[in-house]
Amino acid sequence: MGKIAFVFPGQGSQTVGMGQAIAEADQRAKHIFEEADQRLDESLSSLIFNGPIEELTKTTNAQPALLTTSIALLQRLQEAGIQPDYTAGHSLGEYSALVASGVMEFSDAVYAVRKRGEFMEEAVPNGKGTMAAIMGFDREKLQQITGEVTQAGDSVQMANINCPGQIVISGTVAGVEKAGAVAKVQGAKRVIPLQVSGPFHSELMKPAAEKFAQILAEINISDAKVPVVANVTAHPLTDGSQFAEKLIEQLYSPVLWEDSVEAMIANGVDTFVEIGPGKVLSGLIKKINRSVTTISVQDPDSCQSAIEQLKGEGK
Repeated sequence: MGKIAFVFPGQGSQTVGMGQAIAEADQRAKHIFEEADQRLDESLSSLIFNGPIEELTKTTNAQPALLTTSIALLQRLQEAGIQPDYTAGHSLGEYSALVASGVMEFSDAVYAVRKRGEFMEEAVPNGKGTMAAIMGFDREKLQQITGEVTQAGDSVQMANINCPGQIVISGTVAGVEKAGAVAKVQGAKRVIPLQVSGPFHSELMKPAAEKFAQILAEINISDAKVPVVANVTAHPLTDGSQFAEKLIEQLYSPVLWEDSVEAMIANGVDTFVEIGPGKVLSGLIKKINRSVTTISVQDPDSCQSAIEQLKGEGK
């Protein structure tokens, strides 16, 4: 029998009303939303359940909202006794993975990602930085292009290596536009500007990383009970002393999602359970490897069917 990984989505998957059904159906899930409200000293749950979407989509709200929803859903799987062999999350989703693996307490994680969102928003004035998805283009070539554009004075880096043929670049508006234009000329299928509030996972996030280091220093970080595959290295980590450094680097380094999924598959994972709203990661995982099983958990029904499927496979 193959191994199982719990994976957690990042920013962009948020929707108004996410997690509400599980909070109404499950006392422990409801408690997670209450704990978030308490730690942040505001009604985050009301924003998640009722919107408006414009408020929920703000980085400072979307990050704790997605974490809270993912962990509320996770409770149900844990209650059913389903344990993963690995955890991983896309960017912000890495914090859900850390909670799932026992590295951070949920209330510390929700506070940390709220601060992370604030620092990311503050790092670059609105309108100065952006991101774009480059479709159908070679990773090595793109690395070269972003390096050359940056050297010429307009900062741009690869930010998310999502799956073959889908790489997100991030940096100054001019840097992203120039790199996108060169990639297009050299054969990229499409360049899609992203609706984001900042140049995440680029060098421009270094000021945010410095501030964020102070927040992580205040938080208790334990060894992982289940290995977490880190975004910045795509290697499984268990040693508690390494997590803070990797989370700080993660703010200005590329998210190696494709490499992370490949690493888990190489270590025997054949079933990926995406815990949280949407099916973004399931889609990416299928593009990386068609033969693995993906299961999406986003409400009580999908949670129940996931439990039956995983228990039925004797996992």
